[in-house]
Amino acid sequence: MKQVIFSWYDGLIFILFFLFVVIFSMYKSRKGKTGEDYFLAGRQLTWPLIGLSMIAANISTEQFVGMAGQAAGSAGLAIASYEWMAAITMVIVALFLLPNFLRTGIYTFPEFLEYRYSPLARRLMAVYTILIYVFVLVASVIYTGGLTIVTLFSGMKFFGIEVTLIRAIWLIGIITAIYTIWGGLKGIAWADLFFGSSLIFGGFLTLIIGLRHVGGLSSFLEANQDKLHMILPRDNPVLPWTALVIGLWLPNFYYWSVNQFITQRTLAAKNLREGQLGVIFASFLKLITPFIIVFPGIMAWQLFKDQMTGPGGTDAAFPTIVRNLIPNGFLGFIFAAIGGAVISSLASMLNSASTIFTMDIYQHAVKKELPQQKIVLVGRISTFIFLIIGCLIAPILDNPSLKGIFTYLQEFQGFISPGILAAFAFGLIFKRAPKAAGLAALILNPIIYGLLLIFCGSLPVFASVQIVPIAFLNRMAITFIIIVITMGIITWLKPLDQPVKMPERKDFNMQSSPIVKWLGLTVIGLVIVLYIIFW
Repeated sequence: MKQVIFSWYDGLIFILFFLFVVIFSMYKSRKGKTGEDYFLAGRQLTWPLIGLSMIAANISTEQFVGMAGQAAGSAGLAIASYEWMAAITMVIVALFLLPNFLRTGIYTFPEFLEYRYSPLARRLMAVYTILIYVFVLVASVIYTGGLTIVTLFSGMKFFGIEVTLIRAIWLIGIITAIYTIWGGLKGIAWADLFFGSSLIFGGFLTLIIGLRHVGGLSSFLEANQDKLHMILPRDNPVLPWTALVIGLWLPNFYYWSVNQFITQRTLAAKNLREGQLGVIFASFLKLITPFIIVFPGIMAWQLFKDQMTGPGGTDAAFPTIVRNLIPNGFLGFIFAAIGGAVISSLASMLNSASTIFTMDIYQHAVKKELPQQKIVLVGRISTFIFLIIGCLIAPILDNPSLKGIFTYLQEFQGFISPGILAAFAFGLIFKRAPKAAGLAALILNPIIYGLLLIFCGSLPVFASVQIVPIAFLNRMAITFIIIVITMGIITWLKPLDQPVKMPERKDFNMQSSPIVKWLGLTVIGLVIVLYIIFW
């Protein structure tokens, strides 16, 4: 395997990029003193910041390592369904769901469940979310970031210190702690303006260089016909076509509508129009991400499959193509873009976890209004603690039995996402659903999904009791359907006498714009065209 050698100008580009972004974001967030400033950027975000920040928070080494790895493996281009179906989901969120959330003026999505159901529903969602964020998402982003560094620089020493996974993990943690604890969401959003742009540019640069080495686009398409299909057989272990019917919609709707670390910036929108345009802008960007992540993953398998047989397997696809093909001069920028992806996503996850802990758990527990300085302090301390936990868990994920980090991420979110999504969707559609229905959704989800994972999953530890294998997306669909039926029965037996009245902000501009609808329809049309091309 080719050894990466950083030239002095690669190092200079890398250092200057991060210095500029961090200093600029810290400068822009210097005046934030209240909890609203720290957690919601003073509710003054405009659509370019919202859109790019959503994408920067979303695209991380989870995609550069996990999604590209699945593309190099058995899924091929079909893994792009996570991106292209997400674009349709985001249009629906912008048009129909976001107005409901912005109208209430909530800080967090668990807070919305308290207004709709009960304080217990709020606490349950808060605890679930923090557990998944810290023990799954934060840990996995730190691990994949460390894996990327190790893959790129294995065998190299910096100042006499060898690059190892453990050292890379703690380096990411330390840098992210400094950046996140200082600026809150406002600092994150301004940094994401540069991180998001660099991710897209760096991805296109990798795509172009990769196409040159495989003989051009036509040669690439011809050589990889078996991997360039969006519809896979029913028995595919990663993404069978049956999962596209219901299963894949569930994580997409959960992720882009009520997942705090992604949609927290929509709650910080200056007005409804800016929030909707920001989400639609992000949906356009989702259309291009498979070309800058999935295609390079397939190219890595075509050119360097013999280099992906060690630790990490196909998860090393994107780092492998960068290591082998990116020339000096561009290498520093690509590495800065990947590093920015790690820091951006990690910062967003930590900020959102600390927001939920501070507003939904700590402040609820003390049962009184806290001084704004105390709220910010609690947020910063919890951010630091969550980061330490993530760094301690991350090395455990270096385990081939997990069958790809991307699958690991999606698999374990199934413990909470169907129930949370059902609670929100059912509560918004059926105005007389009682609080018992919302509690049932949150309580039943981990039980039902856990049983399906044991008896129908693919984890080796449960191999002796498995009855019939069911893809995890289909298990999520089954969980969701059972929960919705249960909520329907509870509502039919004991509906509320009167619909729940949600709070409304009177000082917030809820005026939309016709262009939002037309741009959204354009996104949906483009997705349909892409599926026809790569059927």
